Amino acid sequence: ARVLNNKEEALIDRLEVVTVPSPSPRGLPVKQFAAQAQLPVHEWPDVGAGEYDVGVVASFGRLLSEALILKFPYGVLNVHPSCLPRWRGPAPIIHTVLHGDAVTGVTIMQIRPKRFDVGPIVKQETIPVSPRSTAKELEVVLSRLGANMLISVLKNLPESLNRARQQPAEGVTYAPKISAGTSCIKWEEQTSEQIFRLYRAIGNIIPLQTLWMENTVKLLDLVEVNNSVLADLKLTGQTVTPGSVIYHKQLQILLVCCKDGWIGVRSVMLKKTLTATDFYNGYLHPWRQNNSQAPPSQCRFQTLRLPAKKKLAKTVVAMQQCIK
Repeated sequence: ARVLNNKEEALIDRLEVVTVPSPSPRGLPVKQFAAQAQLPVHEWPDVGAGEYDVGVVASFGRLLSEALILKFPYGVLNVHPSCLPRWRGPAPIIHTVLHGDAVTGVTIMQIRPKRFDVGPIVKQETIPVSPRSTAKELEVVLSRLGANMLISVLKNLPESLNRARQQPAEGVTYAPKISAGTSCIKWEEQTSEQIFRLYRAIGNIIPLQTLWMENTVKLLDLVEVNNSVLADLKLTGQTVTPGSVIYHKQLQILLVCCKDGWIGVRSVMLKKTLTATDFYNGYLHPWRQNNSQAPPSQCRFQTLRLPAKKKLAKTVVAMQQCIK
């Protein structure tokens, strides 16, 4: 971008967009928006031949060379949705929710070559995280905050850069990409709180998965279960095998036992989308009728173990998920 510091009404004189390649003919949403706004668009690694004051990246996912950074007199800024140095990497919002952080924020930082998210902090603001906030909801809030912070920095660019500070050496954590394997619930190991965090963090991207009688089941709609529900079914204080499934007729939900308690499931996907009642009528109840002598522990969800894939295939899957 070419910045005009003296004009409040015209902060940006010229703006061009660089986007990474996409399998979709329409391109990523940023490319679609640029086309609607009639902005010049380049596809990485092409960055255009114009002369600009400053570069800005957001969720770009590509390392920039020192030669490219030096083309911009004011360098390149990154809008990163976490309070760096916490959650460096490509999935900071997901990890914020996954780990139950009470506070998050946005960092405007200067890009440094060869490493992600290590440059000086130009501006940083924090916000509280609602205990039940999803990653998608948090993304909306942080994107608005980041946009306002970026405008503030650009309005006073030289002064903002002069006030930049190095990231502290303490408190560094990393937010790697989420793989499909992360969505596989480990009933014996994960608490109800951890499962709900996982659901709020990635449920809108990759449905949580489990195994039912050697069939993959996706859990689509999870709900919390209070103690009165468990008391009604005389489950309070009982020793139950993790993964055990019980149908609650009045609430029309499946109750699934985990490491420290129970979670509720309203709908699943097994070949097609099924309500909890559908699953009970089509699978759970018939199994119990046909296996009346089997111990209850056999009627349960089990941890799905995804087969290891070649490195290239993993990369393709990760890219496709990112694009979705």
